[in-house]
Amino acid sequence: MQVLELNESNFKEFTSSGVVVVDFYANWCGPCKMLSPILHELAEEGVINVGKVNVDENEAIAMAFNVSSIPYLVLFKDGKVVSTSLGFKPKNMLLKWINEAN
Repeated sequence: MQVLELNESNFKEFTSSGVVVVDFYANWCGPCKMLSPILHELAEEGVINVGKVNVDENEAIAMAFNVSSIPYLVLFKDGKVVSTSLGFKPKNMLLKWINEAN
C-alpha cells in the first residue's frame, strides 16, 4: 500500500473510500519522527494506506480536525472518522488500534 503526502487538493479523495490512516505531523516533532517509519512499514506490509498531513503547511486541514497536539492519527473508513490516536505508539499498539477500529 502507499504513503501519500496530503494537502487540500488530495485530502478528500484519499480519505473518501476504504480504510486509511492520516498522520498529522510536523518536521520538528520528535515523536512524529519516531512514528513515521512505523507507518511506512505498515503501508509497505499492506496493512493500510497512510496519508501524511504536515500541520505547518496545511493548517486548514489540521484545524478542521481540531488537531492541537501531534502526532495525531485519524482512522477513516469510507470518508468517515472512526477513531483517533494521539501521541507515539509502537507498531503492535498501532496494529491493535487499526484492527479494533476497522
